[in-house]
Amino acid sequence: MYLKYQLCALCFNYSESQATLKSHLEELKCHFTWGLQEKDADLEELKERLNKQLKYLNVDCKGRVYNLLAYVTHLKNDNTEAIVYLQKAEAILWDSKVLETDKKYLMTFSNYAWIYYYLNDSESSKLYIEKINTIYMQSKGLEGLVQSETYGEQGWALVNFCGQYYEKAKDCFEEALKANPDDPEWNTGLATVVYRLEEYRSKRRPYLKYVSFQLLERAVKLNPKDSVSKALFALKLQELKKQEEAMKYIKDALELTPDLPYVLRYVAKFYRRAGMFEEAIGVLKKAVSITPTSGFLHHQLGLCYRQMLIQRNRTGRGDKSGQDTQKIKDLMEKAIFHFEMVLEVKKSFLHAHFDLADMYVRSNQSKKAEETYKKATELTTTPEYEKQQAHLEYGTFLENCKKSEDEAVDQYKEGLRIQKNEYRQQCETSLRRIANQKLKRNPSDVSGLALLLFISKENQDYDPSNEE
Repeated sequence: MYLKYQLCALCFNYSESQATLKSHLEELKCHFTWGLQEKDADLEELKERLNKQLKYLNVDCKGRVYNLLAYVTHLKNDNTEAIVYLQKAEAILWDSKVLETDKKYLMTFSNYAWIYYYLNDSESSKLYIEKINTIYMQSKGLEGLVQSETYGEQGWALVNFCGQYYEKAKDCFEEALKANPDDPEWNTGLATVVYRLEEYRSKRRPYLKYVSFQLLERAVKLNPKDSVSKALFALKLQELKKQEEAMKYIKDALELTPDLPYVLRYVAKFYRRAGMFEEAIGVLKKAVSITPTSGFLHHQLGLCYRQMLIQRNRTGRGDKSGQDTQKIKDLMEKAIFHFEMVLEVKKSFLHAHFDLADMYVRSNQSKKAEETYKKATELTTTPEYEKQQAHLEYGTFLENCKKSEDEAVDQYKEGLRIQKNEYRQQCETSLRRIANQKLKRNPSDVSGLALLLFISKENQDYDPSNEE
């Protein structure tokens, strides 16, 4: 629990060793102690994304981004530039006339202390620890609000770092709200992360659909000027078949910030889900003109063109004339172009790999499809359940498109070995089906029997307690 240590634990005389200094630093609450692991994120992509955010976020949120940029820059071994980012974060508080003894300085001062430690400037590091100690002393009687601040900032840091940390971020926002239940920022943070968790893990936890609805509704009430929350709430209303009310919130979000890319992308998603493809494409093109290297925007454009293609094929539009053939070709090329653009700017976007591979299959480019699925299985920053999905998707392609049963089996096996239950059953079902087909042809088939033994062993070794 935060503030578990006594205030005096931060006090020390300046003759203490570096090891002792390190132990005091480890008590601080900041990016260096929040478990943000370099291996879990693409640092180049993360830094670029954070710099984009600085162009459009309000001033209060920019300080948070500068702090995370300082930590990311430290991970890239440039502590001098990290100090510059922290100075920018501090300047925002200073310009807002926030006193140095305010709890809002805790994260920035803590990051300063760590960066100076890595710069071998022990005196400066100790100076910032003393400043932090002063803030705690000035906050006697307000420990709950200090906890709320540190938990809330940790929550946003986890959200912004990578999708693997959404569960931890959710826990942090819930803790932040215990002491300060009406804080708009922490309510928005909790609503946002639960919405994203639902988007990513809806198959496993459909109940989040209703939780995120309530949280987004509360966030909008507490912060009616937050256009992003309104856009997310509109998407949730749309999903719950409340189209008229949803449209109202989408219009409100657009009126509040008509040129904010983070709102435009959700508005476009809303239109796409409503089948309003031309409107969605118009909004996305506007957003892309503002942020041309946004992977999310290009992904949404690709989805629009693919859905238009699917709809055209499903309804049997066209008379197989040259004009219709050209239209289909144009839609394919546009979808492929935008999905390829996604992976140029965000190589770790797993589902864009699946979508691009799907379009390669549809356009009879099987070799490119296989290369794309293979890359999806080789991504190093994806969580385990997504790696499991990648092996399943690749295996399905190998079995159905390449007609390579043995290679497909290898992928299904890899998926079954992963200690997650997201796509495990589908991997097992595929393996059993292949085994049973082999044994139906020949009851003594060694490879078929070996597959059933493999499944049995993996199920014995499977430990459900590893699930999140």
